[in-house]
Amino acid sequence: MSEVIAFLAGRMPWRRHAAAAFVAASTAIVACPARAEPAWEIVFYDETRIEVIAEGSGPLIVMLPSRGRGAEDFDGVADQLVKAGFRVLRPQPRGAALSRGPMQNLTLHDLAQDVAAVIRNAGNGGPAVIVGHAFGSWVARMTAVDHPDLVRGVVMAAAAAKAYPAGFSGAQELSEAVRKSGDVALPPNERLKYLRLAFFAPNSDAKIWLQGWHPLAEDVQSAASRATPQSEWWAGGAVPLLDLQGALDPFKPRAMSNEMRDEFGERASVVVIPDASHALLPEQPEAVAAAIVAWIKTLP
Repeated sequence: MSEVIAFLAGRMPWRRHAAAAFVAASTAIVACPARAEPAWEIVFYDETRIEVIAEGSGPLIVMLPSRGRGAEDFDGVADQLVKAGFRVLRPQPRGAALSRGPMQNLTLHDLAQDVAAVIRNAGNGGPAVIVGHAFGSWVARMTAVDHPDLVRGVVMAAAAAKAYPAGFSGAQELSEAVRKSGDVALPPNERLKYLRLAFFAPNSDAKIWLQGWHPLAEDVQSAASRATPQSEWWAGGAVPLLDLQGALDPFKPRAMSNEMRDEFGERASVVVIPDASHALLPEQPEAVAAAIVAWIKTLP
């Protein structure tokens, strides 16, 4: 454990604060002192450590990034939610930042356990609303299935359709675009072409996603998703669901925009954000945060 603390102490000048002491518990935590700016924490359980960006106070929101991306994608949205009076925790996925654990033979159940450990470590702040961006919504729903006592509701931000409608011909092109968007070996101009195709609306700045990719996390997540049948996580247990869509998201064709409502009735709400695509969070952070806050106010 001492090497983790030393590594944290070495990283913190870049993050503008020092590492705090390790607190031994069934789920232990290394945290920096509370302050107005975000704090970086490490949650430990079993053989796993999960780095968490923590800020704010109030009812708990946990935010999970999309496949291969880090928690920093939520910066703008998290800032708005903290201002609205929430405690926001952003765990980094295994393979990103300092988050590590067993990396082979995982399923979404294992990744959900990481989220559950973060919520339990928050103490009396739970149960949590979990906001999952794209692939993060898979993990959010898996957490609600496996740990229903820890989840108040799930926001699916830019979640892909359950299946593409009949006649849809762009699935292979989108899959290639996702893979090449995060391939740092490709020239930036080529990657921008793919980012604009798969992730960003025409009026959005796709350059901001040339950085922030975590290939090791992407490998873990891709393998875990292949190992977990969609039927195990799709419904998100029995909690309320918010399907938060970008109006120009190619992964949610407009013909499928009401699919969650059609399948789950009153348990599911749908909000469509104009001028946004699959990236959604950096494109329209204020609109995303406003939709989340308004929906949370409707929860029991």
